[in-house]
Amino acid sequence: MDSKVSNGSGLQDEHITNLLVFGFLQNCSNCHFYKELEVLGHELPAQVYLQGDHDELQTDGNRCSRFVGRGETDSESQEEIIQDIARQLAQIGDRMDRSIHPRLVNNLAMQFMNVNLSEEDRRQCLTTALEQAMQTYPRDMEKEKTMLMLSMLLAKKVADHTPSLLRDVFRTTVNFINQNLLAYVRNLVRNEMD
Repeated sequence: MDSKVSNGSGLQDEHITNLLVFGFLQNCSNCHFYKELEVLGHELPAQVYLQGDHDELQTDGNRCSRFVGRGETDSESQEEIIQDIARQLAQIGDRMDRSIHPRLVNNLAMQFMNVNLSEEDRRQCLTTALEQAMQTYPRDMEKEKTMLMLSMLLAKKVADHTPSLLRDVFRTTVNFINQNLLAYVRNLVRNEMD
């Protein structure tokens, strides 16, 4: 998909979600799928990719990164805002990483390995795992933010468990967010731009 600005509303929804999930995965610590993530970044329809080395650390301890895509001049500030949101959610995800039970991750990874599952079946598997993770999660965060962060954290954990599943779990997570949390994501970006 092209990241052209439409009717002044900013990046297209799929591009926003691609940037958000990609940025989240890129900013999570202790991951074993950076090679697969770099390949994925070059394959994304919006041509989102890393500029620079993902292992290069900034003085604040974060990885040096920048998303580059088509239509940079019109959408650069929005892309930077999405990166900031992804970075903040990744930091929360890193703190909550241990709260997701390894058995839940193993089961979800095994389901994603089933090549006979449709995209809808995979999305349902992610939804079920997310519902289970939500039951043990602290209630001090708003529900939509928790769902967004946990869906991306589950994607990270599955990709970390089995790096070859990154492309599938990424696509399913983007589709899940677009179907269930898109209004929330749009509001997050809009609020950060104000």
